[in-house]
Amino acid sequence: MPTESALPPGMENIFAGALVIYLVVLYVIGFIAQRRVKNVEDFVLAGRRLPTSLATITIIATWFGAESLMTTADEVGNEGLRKAMLDPIGIALCLFLAGLFVAGPMWRMGILTVPDFFGRRYGKTAEVLSSLIIVPSYFGWVAAQFVALAQLLDVFFGVPKEWGIMAVATLGTGYTLLGGMWTITWTDAIQMSFILLGLILLGHAILVQLGDGSISAGLTAMQNDIPAERWRIADPPTFWRDTLTAISALAIGALGNLPMQDLMQRIFSAKSDRVASRACLWASAGYILMGILPVGAGMAAHLLLPQQEGDMDGVVLLIAGKLLNPMLLLVFFLAIVSAVLSTIVSAVMAPAAVMAHNLVEPVWRRSQTIPPSQEGLLWLQRVAIVVVTIASAWLAFKGEGAYELVQGSYSMPLVSLFVPFMIGMHFKGFPPLAAILAIVFGITPWCLHMLVGWEIFFEPWLEAAGLPIPHELAGTACSLVGFMIGAALGRKTPETDAATQI
Repeated sequence: MPTESALPPGMENIFAGALVIYLVVLYVIGFIAQRRVKNVEDFVLAGRRLPTSLATITIIATWFGAESLMTTADEVGNEGLRKAMLDPIGIALCLFLAGLFVAGPMWRMGILTVPDFFGRRYGKTAEVLSSLIIVPSYFGWVAAQFVALAQLLDVFFGVPKEWGIMAVATLGTGYTLLGGMWTITWTDAIQMSFILLGLILLGHAILVQLGDGSISAGLTAMQNDIPAERWRIADPPTFWRDTLTAISALAIGALGNLPMQDLMQRIFSAKSDRVASRACLWASAGYILMGILPVGAGMAAHLLLPQQEGDMDGVVLLIAGKLLNPMLLLVFFLAIVSAVLSTIVSAVMAPAAVMAHNLVEPVWRRSQTIPPSQEGLLWLQRVAIVVVTIASAWLAFKGEGAYELVQGSYSMPLVSLFVPFMIGMHFKGFPPLAAILAIVFGITPWCLHMLVGWEIFFEPWLEAAGLPIPHELAGTACSLVGFMIGAALGRKTPETDAATQI
């Protein structure tokens, strides 16, 4: 059954009309962007022509979605600042590291996808294995965005969640099919404007409310009135477990995203290696500044909202509904829609590009005597987007929590791809077996722990022995061990002359 609308009487039609107009604008941009698409490189990488400004905007928009704006606020509201380690702190650190160490070398390779890198460095088997890791790792991330926007439609319009997921999946990815990366880049510029405006409005309203009209007094109230334990990353009775959990969340956000296609797709879309590096660094600063506002909303939730039993849910929406007048609430509503849609289109296109280019296209080429045309390859990219959308919507219907969906999506590449990716980027000559064993050694314990529901590495035994090591950290260590074993067993000698740069 649909819930009762949270909007004031008479505002439903205004909000619905604004949403329809907004979607129409996005589709018009998609039709215009379609004219720029002549080949797969145009569709996937915007022709490798993005300047620093557009590259920075689209990098931020890639991740600043439901998890950043809504889910993190709920988690921080329930458990305090420790839940900000994954997002925004981990994501901002990821972009910073990418700007310093990853963007330049990867751009200079002139490739289309991350599995292309694995194929060039470690061979075809590693390329296929990395593709099989990357593609499903996005399903949970996309599903979390579908769920978040469906919940928004439920809160504001009383649309049942199931119908909301179907509508979001269909309308939210449809305009991407038209212009690909060009559509995403141009719409991101519009969407980021709404996101920034909405965050500023909400942050101002929170501080004014806490400070009885004074922003500085509101900051003082947050510092003095929020209990000290909510500012702590680790509690004294469970210090080591909490610390390791925080380090694991930070590693998942900061390191697990480095070998991911959505980030690399934006890096490859920049018009030069220097532009790619600068865009990542600017995006890191922008992301952490934007992420402070939802985290602040979560920290202040217990001061602004009446106490309720159980976990807090929908903190940002509750605070916005309480503090903003109807017209400002409309702006914030469009900001949330913008944040989620910008993430959806990016997160759908990334695995679709890998699926089409690295998994299906090679089979297609082997089965045909005549190479596929550019029109055929573009058609393949669009079909892959539809497949990823359907798979993610199915996962969204299963109903896992958004935070769990996101964290699971992030941790897959951390435990399997991070080690061979970083080593292979700066050193040539390691045998294919090194990457293959790194992937297998990392993903196998991860799958085991996800299936049985263990958060701690071999939880029944090691936690009892006083070693509460999160399985994501242990899986990454296993991946490194696998790489070392593969390098030792491989017949090819590594050509690591101090550092063979790309």
